[in-house]
Amino acid sequence: MITLDVSAAVHRRAGLGRYAESLTRALYALIPGELRLFYNAERGIAPLAGLERMPARTVALGYKPWRMLVWMGQLARLPFNRLVAGTALFHATEHLLLPLRGIPTVLTVHDLIFRHLPEHHKRLNRWYLNATMPLYCRRATHIIAVSEATRQDLIAAYDVPPEKITVILEAAGSQFEPQPAARVVRVREVYGLPERYVLYVGTIEPRKNLVRLLAAWEPLYLSGEAPELVIVGRRGWLSDAFYAALEASPAREGVRFTGYVADDDLPALYAGTTVFVFPSLYEGFGLPPLEAMACGAPVICANASSLPEVVGDAALLVAPTATEALTQALHRLLRDTDLQADLRERGFARAASFSWQRAAQETLALYRSLL
Repeated sequence: MITLDVSAAVHRRAGLGRYAESLTRALYALIPGELRLFYNAERGIAPLAGLERMPARTVALGYKPWRMLVWMGQLARLPFNRLVAGTALFHATEHLLLPLRGIPTVLTVHDLIFRHLPEHHKRLNRWYLNATMPLYCRRATHIIAVSEATRQDLIAAYDVPPEKITVILEAAGSQFEPQPAARVVRVREVYGLPERYVLYVGTIEPRKNLVRLLAAWEPLYLSGEAPELVIVGRRGWLSDAFYAALEASPAREGVRFTGYVADDDLPALYAGTTVFVFPSLYEGFGLPPLEAMACGAPVICANASSLPEVVGDAALLVAPTATEALTQALHRLLRDTDLQADLRERGFARAASFSWQRAAQETLALYRSLL
């Protein structure tokens, strides 16, 4: 029996949760009788929809106490095998590796953002990750990196042997595809959006670089050259600087927040945008640009970290700290309908080269090699 820790999925933790759920569903299609789930079942947590009948083991602790307990278990070399009895291989899909004895373990590492941008992490979280990640990487039998950029970060930061790391790329979910025009109009009306808009999707936090996005979009909006800026995503940590910049902006009335967006509605918001912009300072993989391309949105993207791996030649790439260059890219793409059409076609082809089926097949091949 292969056990996957899907805590991030049942807790709906943004990109980590999408990874855990998408990989689990794709693996379940391949090996339904060999798979078991593990997760921290805090109060109010429900199993993944459609997978309720899968065998599962759970614990019931708060998020922080559970993280501390796992770390202490690793330091003391105290095996937690009883929690996953009968497991032949354990896969930690987020940055938390159970201490297990006599069982091969796989650890997925999504990023080392806490090392690259420490000022954008809460102090305690940064302290915890700096203390635990080197240990978890040493103790894991094998590591999956979600991009070559993350693989190189691991080698440089922790001197992990290159042969211990396999790059397995993520993908957009199957729901991210071109949308019927009527569906786009209907969803746009639900969220009260205009016919044309510039779109950002992601958590509102410093790493996502929204202060610079606001500064780049603002002069174009004030001159009538750019439509409204729509921001889809929850408020994250350390976001006060962005809201202060927004409050001071003369274009603040042109910024719209959708609030919660149902997963079923997100593809239509991507498909309906004039331009999708993702100026993030650092990403371990970066799903939103790939999702946007799969839905037919022309994309402007930062040229940092893993993002060039994801978008290839199917997006306009801009240095994330170059505000004026981002303004110019927005200005160019908003005016040039031929370029929009070209990037749409390139985006479709690029997104189609990634799939969760392939990711699951590559992950299963890794499992088999360790077993």
